[in-house]
Amino acid sequence: MAASSSSSSAAAPVKSDAETEEMLDRMLTRLALCDDSKLQSLLSKLLPISISSLSSQSVTVRKKVIEILGHVNKRVKHQLEIGLPLSELWQMYQEPDGAPIVKNFCIVYIEMAFERLHTQEKETMAPILVTNISRLPPQHQDIILRIVTKVIGECHSVEIDEDVAAKYRLMASSQDIELFLEFCLHTILYQQSSQGEGSLAGLSTALRDRVTGKQTLKSDILLMRKLGILKVIETLEMAPELVYPIYLAASADCQEAVVKRGEELLKKKASTANLDDPSLINRLYLLFNGTVGAENVAPESRVNPGNSALRVKLVSIFCRSITAANSFPSTLQCIFGCIYGSGTTSRLKQLGMEFTVWVFKHARIDQLKLMGPVILNGILKSLDGFSSSELDATTKDTKIFAFQAIGLLAQRMPQLFRDKVDIAVRLFDALKSEAQILRFAIQEATSSLSKAYKGASEAVLKDIEALLLLNSQVEQSEVRFCAVRWATSLFDLHHCPSRFICMLGTADPKLDIREMALEGLFPDKDETRTIERNVNLKYPKLREMLDYIVGQRPKLLDSTEMTEQKLLFPSKMYVAMINFLLKCFEEELEQINFGGKTPEFQSSVDTMCLLLEHAMAFEGSVELHSTASKALVTIASHLPEVIASRYAVKISWLKQLLGNIDVDTRESAACLLGLASSAVPTSDSHTVISELISFVTERNKLRFEMQHGALCAIGYVTADCISRTHAISETLLQATLKCLIDVVNSEAAPLASIAMQALGHIGLRAPLPLVVQDSSSDAVLMFLREKLAKLLSSNDVKAIQKILISLGHICMKETSTSHLDIALDLIFSLCRSKIEDILFAAGEALAFIWGGVPVTADVILKTNYTSLSMTSNFLMGDVPSSLSRHISSAESEEVDEEFHDTARDAITRKLFDVLLYSNRKEERCAGTVWLLSLTIYCGRQPTIQKLLPEIQEAFSHLLGEQNELTQELASQGMSIVYELGDASMKKNLVNALVGTLTGSGKRKRAVKLVEDSEVFQEGAIGETLSGGKLSTYKELCSLANEMGQPDLIYKFMDLANYQAALNSKRGAAFGFSKIAKQAGDALQPHLGLLIPRLVRYQYDPDKNVQDAMAHIWKSLVADSKKTIDQHLDLIIDDLLSQCGSRLWRSREASCLALADIIQGRKFDQVGKHLKKLWTVAFRALDDIKETVRNSGEKLCRAVTSLTIRLCDVSLTEMSYAAQTMDIVLPFLLTEGIMSKVDNIRKASIAVVMKVAKGAGTAIRPHLSDLICCMLESLSSLEDQGLNYVELHAANVGIQTEKLENLRISMAKGSPMWETLDLCLAVVDTPSLDALVPRLAQLVRSGVGLNTRVGVASFISLLVQKVGVDIRPFTLMLLKLLFPVVKEEKSGTAKRAFANACGIVLKYAVPSQAQKLIEDTVALLNGDRNAQVSCAVLLKSFSSMASDVLSGYHDVIVPPIFLARFDDDKYVSALFEELWEENTSGERVTLQLYLREIVSVICESIGSSSWSSKKKSAQAISKLSEVLGESLSSYHHPLLHSLMQEIPGRLWEGKDALLYAIAALCRSCHIAIASGDPSAPNAILNVVTSSCTKKLKKYREVAFSCLEEVVKAFGDPEFFNIVFPLLFDISNLATPIKSGPSASDASVAGEAEDISAPHDKVLDCITSCIHVARLNDILQQQENLVQVFLIFLSPGFPWTVKISAFSSIKELCSRLQDIVIDSVETWPHGSVNSLIHELFYAVSPKIIDCISTVKIAQVHIAASDCLLEVTKLYRAHPTLPGKDVRFKCELLGQYNVEKNEQAKSSLKNCIDIIESLE
Repeated sequence: MAASSSSSSAAAPVKSDAETEEMLDRMLTRLALCDDSKLQSLLSKLLPISISSLSSQSVTVRKKVIEILGHVNKRVKHQLEIGLPLSELWQMYQEPDGAPIVKNFCIVYIEMAFERLHTQEKETMAPILVTNISRLPPQHQDIILRIVTKVIGECHSVEIDEDVAAKYRLMASSQDIELFLEFCLHTILYQQSSQGEGSLAGLSTALRDRVTGKQTLKSDILLMRKLGILKVIETLEMAPELVYPIYLAASADCQEAVVKRGEELLKKKASTANLDDPSLINRLYLLFNGTVGAENVAPESRVNPGNSALRVKLVSIFCRSITAANSFPSTLQCIFGCIYGSGTTSRLKQLGMEFTVWVFKHARIDQLKLMGPVILNGILKSLDGFSSSELDATTKDTKIFAFQAIGLLAQRMPQLFRDKVDIAVRLFDALKSEAQILRFAIQEATSSLSKAYKGASEAVLKDIEALLLLNSQVEQSEVRFCAVRWATSLFDLHHCPSRFICMLGTADPKLDIREMALEGLFPDKDETRTIERNVNLKYPKLREMLDYIVGQRPKLLDSTEMTEQKLLFPSKMYVAMINFLLKCFEEELEQINFGGKTPEFQSSVDTMCLLLEHAMAFEGSVELHSTASKALVTIASHLPEVIASRYAVKISWLKQLLGNIDVDTRESAACLLGLASSAVPTSDSHTVISELISFVTERNKLRFEMQHGALCAIGYVTADCISRTHAISETLLQATLKCLIDVVNSEAAPLASIAMQALGHIGLRAPLPLVVQDSSSDAVLMFLREKLAKLLSSNDVKAIQKILISLGHICMKETSTSHLDIALDLIFSLCRSKIEDILFAAGEALAFIWGGVPVTADVILKTNYTSLSMTSNFLMGDVPSSLSRHISSAESEEVDEEFHDTARDAITRKLFDVLLYSNRKEERCAGTVWLLSLTIYCGRQPTIQKLLPEIQEAFSHLLGEQNELTQELASQGMSIVYELGDASMKKNLVNALVGTLTGSGKRKRAVKLVEDSEVFQEGAIGETLSGGKLSTYKELCSLANEMGQPDLIYKFMDLANYQAALNSKRGAAFGFSKIAKQAGDALQPHLGLLIPRLVRYQYDPDKNVQDAMAHIWKSLVADSKKTIDQHLDLIIDDLLSQCGSRLWRSREASCLALADIIQGRKFDQVGKHLKKLWTVAFRALDDIKETVRNSGEKLCRAVTSLTIRLCDVSLTEMSYAAQTMDIVLPFLLTEGIMSKVDNIRKASIAVVMKVAKGAGTAIRPHLSDLICCMLESLSSLEDQGLNYVELHAANVGIQTEKLENLRISMAKGSPMWETLDLCLAVVDTPSLDALVPRLAQLVRSGVGLNTRVGVASFISLLVQKVGVDIRPFTLMLLKLLFPVVKEEKSGTAKRAFANACGIVLKYAVPSQAQKLIEDTVALLNGDRNAQVSCAVLLKSFSSMASDVLSGYHDVIVPPIFLARFDDDKYVSALFEELWEENTSGERVTLQLYLREIVSVICESIGSSSWSSKKKSAQAISKLSEVLGESLSSYHHPLLHSLMQEIPGRLWEGKDALLYAIAALCRSCHIAIASGDPSAPNAILNVVTSSCTKKLKKYREVAFSCLEEVVKAFGDPEFFNIVFPLLFDISNLATPIKSGPSASDASVAGEAEDISAPHDKVLDCITSCIHVARLNDILQQQENLVQVFLIFLSPGFPWTVKISAFSSIKELCSRLQDIVIDSVETWPHGSVNSLIHELFYAVSPKIIDCISTVKIAQVHIAASDCLLEVTKLYRAHPTLPGKDVRFKCELLGQYNVEKNEQAKSSLKNCIDIIESLE
């Protein structure tokens, strides 16, 4: 409208100012005269014209306009119901060339108009206003935004319509969106303060006024407005960064509903916001900081910081944003605002410190340089502001963050701290003074600060040294920890003061401090941590370190006696100090060996020895004494002359140490004594030996420690004397030997073993001479044999070890065969020992006897050496560097080869002939240990070199041992043999090991079994029935005999062999892992065999086998992935074959290995194996063993993942995806889904569904198979319990249809149906050629409710999907589906197929459609099922193909109409529903198809079926009822059909014909009478004849019909025809007597059956009276009165009496007409007579009825009837009015009457009678 007006105005000529003024004047007059009711329509035209006139430059015009607008304002101000023309005003406002004054006035009235709009109009207009709002002037923007937000609050606080939301989304301009969101944010920020004014938190004064329009907003309005804003913004679906501030502000609102909504939207819509977006962070900083401090901003525009709740949330957000940390100066303002702001809280302070930590961690260095110093000063100032007493939770957190910030800043900007130590002092002091709960944070900060001082000046480092030394000994453990931490991290290893602090820390009570201090002293113990710390591993000079230590404890230089000393340092510190000094000593010694020893070094050694002597003070710990004494021996091993000369003068002191309580100290003292004796004269050495012997042999036994030390010293000193030429006399040597022999023979094991050790030490230097005793001489071992045998059979393991090693030492240079034989016999006696240490000691002894050991006598006697097996790593094949330099070029002392050859032969025979192939596992274990010891220690000895083949064979045999020690040692022995052997041996060894691993090795040497030979480990195969053991050969044979199955022993042996084979593989793996590193190319030919098996063995159920094979794999394979890729086919083939192994462990390992190996593979790698993979996976899922089934599940998951990925066209090439599906889908559909195993079926369905989801169009070639399989699975995979429930549903009250619907619903929620949906999405036209025939076959043959409904539903969906492309198949589908619908018994399935048939009909050609519809209609003539099928089909056609069906309404509407009246309620309900759906109006539809309907009815009524006749009659009744006279044109065939059917026998439902005749006569009586005058009489004859039938119900209907026919035609002759019949029937009526007997009652019942229904008879009489001529009535007056008297007499039901009253009233009505007419021709005598009879004869009967019947309805009807009779009597003046005999009864009845209506009528009667009198 506005557009048209504007265009017309544009076309019209421009008016002059005078004309405009005149027009405005007229408008003003019209406005003044206008009523309020018409004001709105006037303003719609007047207001736009008036405002647009303001563009005139004429002052007069403008004044007139102002006058008009003023008048308008007054009129509409308080009448909000008067609307204003908003659309026209807005269009005028938007005109680009509009004058500013016009726009200003427009905006005012736009605002006014909005207040008067209806809600729906507001919703529509508001989005239009904000579109392009950025183009409006700023002041107008504010008004518009206020209008829009007001509408939003009023209309959208709860919900917003989608159409309205779509209009808001039209804001396409970023400026529009920014303006709108900014205003929304300011509205959300606005809070109502307690004073009534708005709060300025987050706003400026100008912004507040902009939001409110300088009017205070009430809290409820504000709440609605904010909720509406949030709702609208949610629907706008903007970027989360744009709306984040709004949601955040809402979550910090003061109104709970807004807070809740804001938090919800933050999580739901803004959780993905990019918190590193600079624009977002700047807006958030503005909310936090505001612009209060800005000087260049006007006061009213300065934005205040947000409220506390909002600021808390903001800081939490800043702590997650990198950009926030790099937004200087906003970052700095935020931090200081939190810590020192005017409105800050303790929570803000805490968050401020947390944000500071975040900033220091994530700020760029350029930003940090600007902020760091300022923030640091602020933090320190803040910490100073806290009192030590206050420590609530918030303060605690604030302090923690403050210290963390200092630590982080120290890491990022170390230069801030490097020049001064004040921060370090401050933190160390804080560690002492702050509460315990804060110390961890301070400790971390202090530790971080240490890195800042790296590279500090010398002066600063000196101050730090003093600080650390001071704090390293304070009470607080945290302080000590930090001091040690600084010492280890800040200074290098060669820095003496820091190492001293570490030494102090090693004695700390706290474990973590001790460990850190030890790490600072010995960083090379952990290489990885050393590399990380980048520590300089150069130790300090020994002199410098000793000088610093002496500087701290000058008393160390005091050379006082040991007994008077006290420890100068704690024992633990002393231990660490000694070990550290030894490191310094050894490092400096290596350097000196190149340049020679210097006096300075000599002096350092002296000082160190002095320190070690001080460490031997009495109060020192055992560990300290041991460490110090061993340190002296270590120094002596490097500088023997220095130590010997030093302690030659301190022999007495060393003698005292022999009695030390520590065994290691005693042995070290004995060693030192031996060294010192070498520097004294021979005589002095003899004296020492004699003194030592006296210590042992004197009668008053010394304490054990002294004896032990003396015996040790005897060995060392005597050996030293023997080593010097002629240094000991024969007499002294004999005395020494006798002494030691006596000790061995007389003392217990501990001392005896030490005496043997002394003998061994002597034997190292020279063969022991014969001992002369009692004038006879013999070898030493002859005297000791018996005692040694006893000692070796004791339980003292350490003593036995010493004895065995001493035997080896004694025999090292022994030349006596008897001596060697004794020693070997003693050693071999331990071959059944189970103690590993004893076996290793025996092996070492045999090595010494064999010869060629890698140690010399000097190494044993002059170092801290104990034994080969205990102090070295010889078992791993390494010789420690500390011993290597003591080994001569020959690597052994020279021995007498002849005698030792004999011993070697004995050892060889014992090992190879007895022990290694023994039937006892203990002996085999001992032989393995000893053979390995010989191979390791004497491997280079020629005899061993010759024996290497036999040694290799022995070790190979032992790889299968059950004993783990035996097995591991055998495998280790293999690797050592490999090292020692030549090329051919190495090759043979590799082949043997490969054969063992791959199972193709040669048979092992047989081992003879005896009774007690252990076949299985105890408990491996259970127990006997009595609970006994079942492990030895004898026990297994007994069990087999007891069970009556002697052959069972062979199965046991087979099981044992398999276990041995497995053990062999495991043992071979251990050996192989070492050989593989050295074998190199020799293994390449075997990789094809090895790698598949190694892969499988790494997944073996036995953890030991796994570890062993993993070990060999790492040794053999450099790049695991590359190796597997190269041999992938071999590996998979091997694993697939092993998945079918008879051994469960092979099946389990293969499944696990396959599951791991196939992950991530491409099609060209695994395509050829894919089907086999699925086969073995399914087989494993059904395995007999549970663990195999579990591994099968893992394999199945892996193959599933692989298959899905390979079939997914987004991840795999289309060609590969198609090939994969060609392989997998047929297998899954035939073997998987149809499997009887539940797990396999579930897995298959899941895979198929996922394949279909990812395959996309690549699945099309398989659609027919896949879809049919899924449809069949809907039933086959259904829970069979549901079939049982359905069979018994009726018994338990469950409706079958509901149960079927439930089953269908469950099926459609199954994975199969989901797969069908996926298949449907990719169906295309070419796919139909294969798919539709398969579906057709499934329709014919499919079984099960779910499958049948599923295939029907799928056909429906398929046709919907492909549309017209289904047309070539419609004929086939319709021919198939139609019979199925007809034959289907299930209602659910019938409807599904009918729907499918309906949707196919939509695309069928017209001939097919016509044939189908005609066939469907023909079903109505069938049985009930056919009728139901017809209804279901027609309903489906109506809903699915309504456009097709609309052309056949003339075919379907008539049958539907007729079927509505079927006897079966279910069928009739179906067609009734169908009728309502297909007809717009019943009358119109019937008129439209009346000819067809009448034809169908006539055909149906003539059928032989009674039910068809009945429903046809009912249809005629319905037609007559609805159409009325409109049916007249077709009355003849209908009437003819009815008249033909009524005569004849009665049948059930025949009464419907009578009803139909009555209805037809009622509606078409005129046409019937006019068409055939005889027809009414014929109808009457037919009906009256029906009234004589004996069937009561039919007779009643006949009388009702008679009444209707008489009424319809109104023929007076009917009275003469009908009334005589009715009179005769009335005369036969007999009243029911009161209280009849039983026989009377039965007779009465029979009479009732044959008698007419009296009330119906009376109704017919009434209708006859109504149509009769008066003369005819008068002729029958006596009969009429008689009839009334009969039926009013007692005994008739009250209903009959009411009918009689109606008939009397009808008669009175007719007679009243005569009285009124006063026609002379009337026979007045007869009339008077009749009226007299009615008044005097009938009235008393009526009164009797009132008095006798107690029913109110009877009273009312009787009183009305009596009143009519009385009125009639009064109206006839010729009748006498006196002597009314029943007046008294009438008065009496009136007095007792309770019904008001009846009483009123009676009162009227009485009044009339009294008036007559």
